[in-house]
Amino acid sequence: MTSSPSELKSRLAAYATEAGFVRMGICRPDAIPHAALSLATFVAEGRHGQMGWMADRMEWRGNPAALWPEARSVVMLAEAYSPLHDPLEVLEQRDMGAISVYAQGRDYHDLVKKRLKTVGRWLIDAVPGAEIKVFVDTAPVMEKPLAQAAGLGWQGKHTNLLGRDLGNWVFLGAIFTTVELEPDAPEFSHCGTCTACLDICPTAAFPAPYQLDARRCISYLTIEHKGPVPEDLRARMGNRIYGCDDCLAICPWNKFAVAAREMRYLGSGEAPSLADLAQLDDAGFRARFSGSPIKRIGRDRFLRNVLYAIGNSGDPTLCSAAAQHLDDPDPAVSDAARWVLARLTGESAHA
Repeated sequence: MTSSPSELKSRLAAYATEAGFVRMGICRPDAIPHAALSLATFVAEGRHGQMGWMADRMEWRGNPAALWPEARSVVMLAEAYSPLHDPLEVLEQRDMGAISVYAQGRDYHDLVKKRLKTVGRWLIDAVPGAEIKVFVDTAPVMEKPLAQAAGLGWQGKHTNLLGRDLGNWVFLGAIFTTVELEPDAPEFSHCGTCTACLDICPTAAFPAPYQLDARRCISYLTIEHKGPVPEDLRARMGNRIYGCDDCLAICPWNKFAVAAREMRYLGSGEAPSLADLAQLDDAGFRARFSGSPIKRIGRDRFLRNVLYAIGNSGDPTLCSAAAQHLDDPDPAVSDAARWVLARLTGESAHA
């Protein structure tokens, strides 16, 4: 029995919910004509920092229709990872490391992609001859503008996606398909006069509402930035060692946040000790963060972040944890160790 377009869409949405997603929306591949100019401006102003991949294949990233010309619809799906605790509380525990909520459990790339493929296979079975391609943060696809075009929510003043019945603790995935599906109405901003996310940013990474300078963003600095972090930003990083949730956590729309259905995202909720993390060698790092998105930045960058957090702890008893890395072969790590000792003792340290 052949379904009508509206019936097919309803059945697809029901199956997506069954698969673990909390919201589904649909748009055309050409639904974000403004994205190319916004991306080009962002890159031209250097706000992408060291993320050279953002400048690569901009013609695809800024124009989803060019990525796969045969696609007729983009199915945008959201999966919730809403925390069970206040992510801002750990910032007061200066001897502990603050890890972004999304990275406290299993790697979302693996889990979301598996669900996308499950939903995609259902669509292939439901529509003979249908073709699909699935994407989750690993291809030149601008998921947030597409999600807004598909009606899931809007890009807030912090540039992340949020929704009135969703909050902003969501992962996004996309299914490009050759199937013609009825598009949803795009969403528009409901931020109003609120500036909570802009005001809380510890590094002033938002030059204006709805604009981000990644070079000042702690998530970028701790995850994407290679080498030493500029000294004027280190103290502002506090004890954040992987990512930053401040702008997400403060958003008042989170009172409507959807609960996470996948418990493997949530982790234990307990912050790790900086002193313990400073002892990790490469093998220890890989073992501790196996299956976590943290693993991809490697031991050296992670240890650099841990040392900055130790330097911001105000606790001289942690000096020994930093001193052992003065001769580390990675220049950013040894530089961070020297910075810690100078900051906590007031004296210069030389390897």
